[in-house]
Amino acid sequence: MNTSDLFNFLKPKNELENQGDAVDNRPYIPDELWVKCPVCKTPVLSADLNENYKVCPKCGYHFRIAARQRIEWTADEGSFEEFDKDMISENIIDFPDYSRKLKNARLNSGENESVITGLAKIGGYPVVLAVMNPQFMMGTMGTVTGEKVTRAFEYATTNRLPVVVFTVSGGARMQEGILSLMQMAKTSGAVKLHSDAGLLYITVLTDPTTGGVTASFAMEGDIILSEPRALIGFAGPRVIEQTIRQKLPKDFQTAEFLLEKGFVDAVVSRAEMKETLAKILKLHTGEGE
Repeated sequence: MNTSDLFNFLKPKNELENQGDAVDNRPYIPDELWVKCPVCKTPVLSADLNENYKVCPKCGYHFRIAARQRIEWTADEGSFEEFDKDMISENIIDFPDYSRKLKNARLNSGENESVITGLAKIGGYPVVLAVMNPQFMMGTMGTVTGEKVTRAFEYATTNRLPVVVFTVSGGARMQEGILSLMQMAKTSGAVKLHSDAGLLYITVLTDPTTGGVTASFAMEGDIILSEPRALIGFAGPRVIEQTIRQKLPKDFQTAEFLLEKGFVDAVVSRAEMKETLAKILKLHTGEGE
């Protein structure tokens, strides 16, 4: 008898046997009901996280949020009127596979572009609001992004309104080449005209704000706020260390580090952001004097 014949005598497994021994009495919690904090690893109920502005209640980590969610938490209810909603990026330099990536970005984010702009009120004060979206190609700046930001500033200048911009970005969008880099100059020019008109510009830096966005309109605000622990910089730490051949300080490029060095005026938690913006806007109108 060969070895293969021996297996013919093995009793076939009956999947109906011993089911009682395999019963798991632990309560079943669907994955979508809880989220694990990437910093402290604490599991948090999704409902509790949403009630806490998507901030970890244990360590204070600020989760990245969609632009529409941020607008809902920042603008007064029912006050937001969107600009240029139907503007859509195209593969203008025929970059390989870019058309597919744009399509996926629109499907995954539900938005047409990496920034949403519009007219809003914060604490009753009218502003032009621009909010970048990490869910659309990590908020990268293409030609349409730059155009929408520029138009928002032009509208604010014409109508003498303050501007509030929430930034989040991986930088200029390489799939649009030099045309994306040109947006740095275009948006900066619009910011300058707004400033020359004596109008207020507030930027709120969120995680991450990097590359060409940092090198242009993100750091040009009259008042620069940031969420806690946000990564803010131009080049990444590894690139800088390789260039200067030195070890960078601990917490380099965090919001707290930039606050210490004077690049950021205040680090404000998400739960206090709307109130803080409203106070600044009130002071700007002269009502707080």
